[in-house]
Amino acid sequence: MNKTAFRFCCLTALTVLVGCNASSTSSSSPGGDSGSAAQNIKLQGSGASFPAPLYGRWFKEYSAATEGVKVDYQAKGSGGGIKDFIGHTVDFAASDAAMNDSEIAQVDDGVVLLPMTAGSVVLAYNLPKLKKPLVLSRDAYSKIFLGKIAKWNDEAITATNEGVDLPDLPVTVVRRADSSGTTFVFTNHLSAISKEFADGPGVGKSVSWPESDKFIAAPKNDGVTATIMQTPGAIGYVEFGFADQAKLPMATLQNAAGKFIEPTLENATAALAGVEMPEDLRAWLPDPTGDNAYPIVSYTWLLCYEKYEDSSKAAALKSLVKWCLHQGQESSAEMGYIPLPENVVATVTEKLESIQ
Repeated sequence: MNKTAFRFCCLTALTVLVGCNASSTSSSSPGGDSGSAAQNIKLQGSGASFPAPLYGRWFKEYSAATEGVKVDYQAKGSGGGIKDFIGHTVDFAASDAAMNDSEIAQVDDGVVLLPMTAGSVVLAYNLPKLKKPLVLSRDAYSKIFLGKIAKWNDEAITATNEGVDLPDLPVTVVRRADSSGTTFVFTNHLSAISKEFADGPGVGKSVSWPESDKFIAAPKNDGVTATIMQTPGAIGYVEFGFADQAKLPMATLQNAAGKFIEPTLENATAALAGVEMPEDLRAWLPDPTGDNAYPIVSYTWLLCYEKYEDSSKAAALKSLVKWCLHQGQESSAEMGYIPLPENVVATVTEKLESIQ
């Protein structure tokens, strides 16, 4: 199976064997502790579609190296994952929006938030006759998602695309239909750069988008990607890797320094440079600084309980997470994600020990 096919098949239920050797009692690698988990343990998880392709690859590679634990991960959106986690219908969840204090307060067993990777949210578009990459100012792309720009040849867009023949075509905005961490990351950024957006739709996993027949809702990152591909004149927000694998063009965006930045992994990594990880590991980048910083970047988190009734299940989960933090990071860039900085890996590894 090629990489593109693998990425998209990951977005349904990801059920793979990723296990531990029950006969072993110690680990020989930094991803380790494979012998700490018992045989035939099932770990059930759900949540963000943003990191699902990478998680799918990690789980598959981990299964090739170990045995004995089954992991079932369903990519249903960050909001769905948090709901499942609060309801104790899963052993772990995943979210690009972490959890807020009120959500954490609903979990009696305690919550451990673990950033596992990072990625960028890009504006992918469908303008087949465009000869050059689309360049958008902060004013232009915030107005697009406020429903204030109706045509692609609007002066707010033509101003930063000199010499480009932009079509007299309606702008169709594709947004998420589900409760989404990607929406949270994107609206957090838009609210940071536009007071009108902050006072209007605002920040959230679900927001009240403009009521217009030119705003189309689609589920999960793959649904938004597919809808953009099928809709001439469309633009929507998705995780970088989805647009990259679908070969959709991505807009160059103006950052906080006033520079126009292409959505590359190098520029997304530059956005993380000035971020310090707080004690609760909830680090946000609503509008990163730095000349080369791509403007829409976020960590994405695993949500784990602090206490598990089944100690062998806790050990199996910790073993899997340690592998992802070490060996797993090696494949992040290839899949379109940002490998965690070494200091963040060390901090998260230490935090993992609070799980019992």
